[in-house]
Amino acid sequence: MVSLITVSKAQKKLADFTRAKRLQMNLTQSDLAKRSGVPLPTLRKFEQKGSISLESYLKLQMILGNLEQIIESLEPALEEFSSIDDVLDDDKQTRQRARRT
Repeated sequence: MVSLITVSKAQKKLADFTRAKRLQMNLTQSDLAKRSGVPLPTLRKFEQKGSISLESYLKLQMILGNLEQIIESLEPALEEFSSIDDVLDDDKQTRQRARRT
């Protein structure tokens, strides 16, 4: 699937959403940095440029109350079955691999 948003734009949007949530919770950058354990310069750089490690990003989201929602949004959709044969065929498959192209 082709995305219409670039990685840098996605990073900036995540930073903007994080900043907006921080302000909504009436937290300063310093407050959020202390609570999350993310160094203040890292948080500042993230809010300005969108650059941050995954671990630091998740620490911020945990304090802002978004971590569970992020994890749930990435959960693969369950396969829907159209017949009992589909269910039985699915039980036979134990290994999953990506298809080679």
